[in-house]
Amino acid sequence: MNVLVLSGGPRKHGRSAIAAKCIAENHKTDLIDLSQFALPLFTGEESQPADSQVKKLKEAAEKADGFVLLSPEYHGGISGALKNALDFLNSGYFAQKPVALVSVAGGGKGGINTLNQMRTIMRALYANTIAKQLVLDPHCFDMEAKALHAEPAGLVNELMDELALYLEISKQIRKL
Repeated sequence: MNVLVLSGGPRKHGRSAIAAKCIAENHKTDLIDLSQFALPLFTGEESQPADSQVKKLKEAAEKADGFVLLSPEYHGGISGALKNALDFLNSGYFAQKPVALVSVAGGGKGGINTLNQMRTIMRALYANTIAKQLVLDPHCFDMEAKALHAEPAGLVNELMDELALYLEISKQIRKL
């Protein structure tokens, strides 16, 4: 199964990028890290689909059987980088595909608003967002090693196990 991890953190060395890289490496998924992916600002103009980065995003989303979306919580919501990327993708990329959600919070503010906003956007794109979701606070990270500590890494594994279950169910349903 093909899973695309879409990291919505705009900081090249931020916690979202660290978490996304850990997920991609440990679970053998594809990764688009928006901190290193130069998407233009979505305007809806007819020329935008010809942009090479937009094409790469759409190709990766097209071949994905499921997604993991990560975003830091900025001012009570998802990052502009993630929202911009999602604006380039319509429901054809997400319809009936399982999606896991991860919020990378700044500590003390929770991250739940980001999860709720991602869930709302995925519902609008007809995705099947899984029930399990995850908030990673600063204490979850070993910034020197650019890794997750053991306990949060275990929570990520549980999230990915649930996503794998939904991917298998989705595969079985498509066979019908």
